[in-house]
Amino acid sequence: MATTPMIPPAANSALDGVGPPAAAAAPPTPGTDMTSICFRDQLWLNTYPLDRNLVFDYFALSPFYDYSCNNEQLRHRAIHPLDISHLSKMTGTEYMLSEVLEPHLFVFRKQKRDGPEKVTPMLTYYVLDGSIYQAPQLCNVFASRVGRALYHISKAFNTAASKLEKIGYVDAENESTSSETKAAKETIDFKELKRVDHILASLQRKLPPAPPPPPFPDGYTPPTAEGDKSSDTQQAEPLPPVDPIIDQGPSKRMKF
Repeated sequence: MATTPMIPPAANSALDGVGPPAAAAAPPTPGTDMTSICFRDQLWLNTYPLDRNLVFDYFALSPFYDYSCNNEQLRHRAIHPLDISHLSKMTGTEYMLSEVLEPHLFVFRKQKRDGPEKVTPMLTYYVLDGSIYQAPQLCNVFASRVGRALYHISKAFNTAASKLEKIGYVDAENESTSSETKAAKETIDFKELKRVDHILASLQRKLPPAPPPPPFPDGYTPPTAEGDKSSDTQQAEPLPPVDPIIDQGPSKRMKF
């Protein structure tokens, strides 16, 4: 399998005998947020094919590549940097090729390996038609989408509020003079009130009628104002006892 030899800049200076040692001039570690830049080497793309065998060598040219990863150690040992049989036996930072759609899309996942089956995802990069990008983190995507949604919602509320302020007032163009006070201009629009009353009445007609109140229990008589007054008078002035014979009303004579 043909691979392109990629030697870090520190190694070049060490071989030439010029400059500080390789450890002192090691390339800087890539940052965690590099979503604002992209990398593309058109000369390399014109020279080598972009496939799953050579895409890692192309990715190693970008500023997203960390030379302290386990894949770089495998490259120095002339082993393919994506060989999972060797990477699973190592610990530390590594790159894995997670998605491939040759020759347009390659997705790399940067992860930290603590054991053969224990890995922690860190960042994601993708090669799209020869250009390398860092994928944004999910929390940043949510924050951006929520912020954009809140902006449009706030704008919609402001527009609705500006239009609702005009409801209930007569248009200023219908006024005869411009010297009238603001209180005179902001008169109530009775047409709008009638329209609202019509809407409420139509909604009320659509609603079912209210159910009748439940009946009172047997033997219960609801109190009334007159009953309360009579009870008060009875308590104030006690009535004489009723004679069952005298108080039967006028006598009735038999008719012949």
